[in-house]
Amino acid sequence: MAVHLKPIKPQRISDQVFEQLRELIFRGELQPGEKMMPERELATAMDVSRTTVRDAINKLVAMGLIEQKQGQGTFVRTPDKQSTSFLAEAMKSENATLVDLLEVRMGLECNTAALAARRATEQDLQFMQEQINEMDTAVKAGRLGSQADVAFHMSITYASQNPVQVFVMKRFYDFLFLGIKENLQYLYEDPQNIESIISQHKQIHAAIQSRDSEKAFETMQGHIRFVIDFFRNRNRG
Repeated sequence: MAVHLKPIKPQRISDQVFEQLRELIFRGELQPGEKMMPERELATAMDVSRTTVRDAINKLVAMGLIEQKQGQGTFVRTPDKQSTSFLAEAMKSENATLVDLLEVRMGLECNTAALAARRATEQDLQFMQEQINEMDTAVKAGRLGSQADVAFHMSITYASQNPVQVFVMKRFYDFLFLGIKENLQYLYEDPQNIESIISQHKQIHAAIQSRDSEKAFETMQGHIRFVIDFFRNRNRG
């Protein structure tokens, strides 16, 4: 039987730099609005040429993940209405609700958690734990902890090792947590809700860490159902 094989192409160094920086942005280690290291420092830290770094930066700019401000430097781009318009327009044109959006999240993230249970690296697991700790610290300091919540879910998405899933979820969270943040604040402002969410995050992390795909799916499902039920009950009130 004839087997058709394709030649292995070496990956360009600039693509490796691009992927590493993109990963930091998708994971939330580089936050929206945060200033990035200058080209020279990035080149030194990654042991590559400035030209290589510049090529990677240009690709990130073209994707809309970062922006360059004259005389100020390079910054992680803060999502705006333009970058999330497809979701905003879909909700507006179909008269969709926040619960409708959360139901879509249910479908996306349960599968993601199951994939992460099979594919997560030790680094992925460590970053999930760090975000749980960060959310706990933020809440105890009187903050909402919503940013750590976003980073936790994105870390699970990245652990799925599915680039399409990562891209879709990044856009989804940009809209969910920034485009309609005022609605989500009602969820975060209740201390009991925060305690429940942190506990659910720990259960999800434990399931992924134990490599139990079915349990990871179920715990993520229960977590998102908790959020959906909150808004359904709030709308009834």
